[in-house]
Formats: sequence, structure tokens, C-alpha cells
Amino acid sequence: MDLVKSLFVSASGLKAQNGRIRVIAENIANADSTGKTPEEDPYRRKIPTFKNQFDRALQAETVALGRIEEDRSQFPTRYEPGHPAADANGNVRMPNVNSLVESVDMREAQRSYEANLNVIEATRRMLQRTIDILRG
Repeated sequence: MDLVKSLFVSASGLKAQNGRIRVIAENIANADSTGKTPEEDPYRRKIPTFKNQFDRALQAETVALGRIEEDRSQFPTRYEPGHPAADANGNVRMPNVNSLVESVDMREAQRSYEANLNVIEATRRMLQRTIDILRG
């Protein structure tokens, strides 16, 4: 039944968005995690990806969290001569995490999660009404 398929497809979306939210939360938590020495890299931002999966049992396309990529952009620097990770010029390499970007990504993931929940709830109501009609 197509309604049951929509439940499973939406559930895969919930799981994928949950993984995305976890990665974003990790980025936000490490936004100030510098190296311990000037040679050590600070935290590098992670980027979640998604992939299509064909579910043979459902005969439907689902979504899953794919590889977690590392953001290869440059580390910004901040002048903090007393920091243990400061170089000879007093600059500290900071993580390449932009809290504003992470907040926007988090909001988008939250909205996608909520949309999948809405599909599940609507499908559940339709299935319940179908059962009620068949009972007479």
C-alpha cells in the first residue's frame, strides 16, 4: 500500500535529518576548539551529505545520511599572544565554523524534520480513516 510506503520514506527522512542535526550540533559545540600547540590544527567543520537508497522491500527510494565530509576552507586567525596555540606572531588558528551558517543549517534541518513528521501524521490519519470506513 502506498500509504505505508510514505510512512517508511518519511521515517528515513527523519533519521537522515536527525544525523544532520547531530553533525551541526558537533560543529557548534567545537566552534572555539583550537589546537593545543601552534602546529596542531583546530577543529575542522564537518558537512553532512545525503544519499538515495532504493529499498527493495518497499520498492521505493529512501534517503540516508551519507558521508560526513570535512570543510577544507581556511582556518581564520585571531590575535591572542598569550594562547598556548599562538604562533610566533601571536596569531591563533581558529576552527572554520561560522555559528551563523550553523544556525541557518540547524533551522533548515529542523524544518525538514518537522515536514517529515507532518507527512507521517497525515498518513497515520488517512490510514485510521480507511480502517474506520472499512469497519462500517
